[in-house]
Amino acid sequence: QVQLVESGGGLVQAGGSLRLSCAASGRTFSSVAMAWFRQAPGKEREVVAAISWSGGSTFYADSVKGRFIISRDNAKKTMYLQMHRLTPEDKAVYSCAGGEILTAGPLEYDSWGQGTQVAVSS
Repeated sequence: QVQLVESGGGLVQAGGSLRLSCAASGRTFSSVAMAWFRQAPGKEREVVAAISWSGGSTFYADSVKGRFIISRDNAKKTMYLQMHRLTPEDKAVYSCAGGEILTAGPLEYDSWGQGTQVAVSS
């Protein structure tokens, strides 16, 4: 497994931007597919975006397409989520996850960070 630590969460006004980071340690980061998930109060965890080990393939949930950008820097062992045009519906705890393959399903990921809170004021 890879150890993951998120950072960059906070409070932002609607329409604003925020960048989340996920720093990794442990097994070779560059061989691991990564993803961002989020969970809002009272709602199920949902995938936000995912990226292959090379960064060549990405997946986005329909709700964030055109607003969020997932990327990774294997040399820095860090994954990012750049979020633009945030809305109150984006408020949630955002967690990064690592696994063998790029997939939208949370069960396929075996490494998880502790999460970082994103709040959006209207």
